[in-house]
Amino acid sequence: MMTSPSPALSENLVPAFARGTRLQHDRVRDQWIVQAPERAFLADPIAAEILKRVDGATSLQTIIDTLAADFAAPREVIAGDVLTMVTSLAERQVLIWKA
Repeated sequence: MMTSPSPALSENLVPAFARGTRLQHDRVRDQWIVQAPERAFLADPIAAEILKRVDGATSLQTIIDTLAADFAAPREVIAGDVLTMVTSLAERQVLIWKA
């Protein structure tokens, strides 16, 4: 598996969780958490909806299109939110880009 740390951001990119990182639902707190080595992040409801679709096979374009359809929201608004969030998580090495 080849990964690139910071390719030019494109909706054709396929995000995946970095090794040892995953999205997990904490049933006790009813909260989605991103578990990463030696750290954890609480995922707000919007982030959780995005991250539930990160499977290492689905492109950002498909994730954005699906979210826009599921929530009957303007695609450009969804795209902005998704691209901002995945960029931030890639910078933190929570997400990687599949080649």
